[in-house]
Amino acid sequence: MRVDDDGLQGLMTAALDGDAAAYASLLRGLVPLLRGFYRRRLRGADDDIEDLVQETLMAVHTRRSTYDRDRPFGCWLFAIARYKMVDRLRRGARLQSLDGGEDEIATDGFEDSVAARIDVEDLLATLSAKQSRVIRATRILGYSVAETAQADGIGESDVKVSVHRGLKALMARVQGGRR
Repeated sequence: MRVDDDGLQGLMTAALDGDAAAYASLLRGLVPLLRGFYRRRLRGADDDIEDLVQETLMAVHTRRSTYDRDRPFGCWLFAIARYKMVDRLRRGARLQSLDGGEDEIATDGFEDSVAARIDVEDLLATLSAKQSRVIRATRILGYSVAETAQADGIGESDVKVSVHRGLKALMARVQGGRR
């Protein structure tokens, strides 16, 4: 199942409208996203990561009525995930932040990170649909090359080449914009 922010937002909206199948798909799609999110930010046992994933899924379930349909789903989801991570770190669990600054994760730079996300989305929109999709999957959402290839129905080498060429094009655009 290929997961992107628009797809998640559509599933969440359908779920809020009472579609149980969409809600089940949404929750299944969130599991690998949350695992990747926590693994990139924390050191700890897989059990601890899985606990955080489950806590976040429960929070999504209990707080789903607070979701604003007019806002990106990913921002809402990852705000919940950040708060769950900080709560866990403050409780002194076996997890350790990779950068050692759990308070910074929740508060410092939130507006900057939202602006950066918008900038990234604008840059990705300048690429071909395939390049944008595979860069988002492998570099932002944390999927492996194999998972991305399978979800997109293309070969792993095609994913690697598309990511490489897309990142090269993005780098040229960014460097060209600074001159």
